[in-house]
Amino acid sequence: MSRKKQTNNPKALAIGLLITLAALGVGLLAIDGLEAAKLPSRLLLPLARLLLFVSIGLVAAQAIDSTHWTEKLGFLAGPIFRFANLGSHCSAAFTTAFFSGVSSNAMLLDFYKEERITKRQLFLTNFINQFPAYFLHLPMTFFIVVPLTRTAGLLYFTLTFFATLLRTLLFALFGHFFMKPQAARAGEGGNQETARAKASRKKRKPFWPSIKEKLPGRFTRVMAFVVPTYTVVYVLTAAGAFDALEGFMTRFAVQAFVPVESLSVVVLSFASEFTAGFAAAGALMDAGTITVKQTVIALLLGNIIAFPIRAIRHQLPRYMGIFSPGMGLQMLLMGQAFRVASIILIGTVYWIVG
Repeated sequence: MSRKKQTNNPKALAIGLLITLAALGVGLLAIDGLEAAKLPSRLLLPLARLLLFVSIGLVAAQAIDSTHWTEKLGFLAGPIFRFANLGSHCSAAFTTAFFSGVSSNAMLLDFYKEERITKRQLFLTNFINQFPAYFLHLPMTFFIVVPLTRTAGLLYFTLTFFATLLRTLLFALFGHFFMKPQAARAGEGGNQETARAKASRKKRKPFWPSIKEKLPGRFTRVMAFVVPTYTVVYVLTAAGAFDALEGFMTRFAVQAFVPVESLSVVVLSFASEFTAGFAAAGALMDAGTITVKQTVIALLLGNIIAFPIRAIRHQLPRYMGIFSPGMGLQMLLMGQAFRVASIILIGTVYWIVG
């Protein structure tokens, strides 16, 4: 039996729009600096851009599945996903994540709804997809960071890469030891799984008919959750909620590793704006205020403080729009918790032996 549920998308969209209007109304009345004249450029345009990219991702995911590219993409990362007992569908989503995280997540949700993967496979593959996401943004960040911080920047990227690699290996080991192989789950030595895969391929419609059938409902559902979530986050940002949270976390961050005066500058600027943080770190290092090792630790602290908050601000609308709100929030928070834990572990090892 399919996991698909009959969702009243128009009703959900209406409720979402009411929440959006309520959040904007409260924000315009209660928050200084939040003005109706600024909404087109600061809210509506970024929101429209986000919805456009999500829509492109949904279309790409459907194209990959409808044109039978799932098996071909799954072959590329097949060995590690067979080791992790995650299968070819999760492997295909992993490969797709090197190009588009939205498309990868949309594929995972489709596979889950059509019972081609389990919920545990869905979550575990999403966590493993932090590995391709690291490389997806690497070219731009690398050539900004290294000229500003040189050796410290190279060490920072090396440590964050090892943290990402460590998470990926641990997730694969978890799948290997705690998840049953797909053939064993089928209960018939793989025959049932093979038959179900063939039946699934036969049921797939050509690309354009499947787009016409699925995309309108999916886009309506995405709008129902993305628009209010993005708007609420925008209002909270305008109210200074995230800045206050960053400040609170910074004050209670471990400050024994670098001088207090430089830590506050580096961490706060890194939390506020990506390039400014690394520029501040490079300037302080060049002035001799902090050492290379202290610069690396300060940047790692900034990463730990800033990135989870950024994820909530920028990724939460996408996760809630693609997955259900509860599942999307749970997945995002768990993924960030694993990411922070791995960076703390790698950073601690570097501080001890570096």
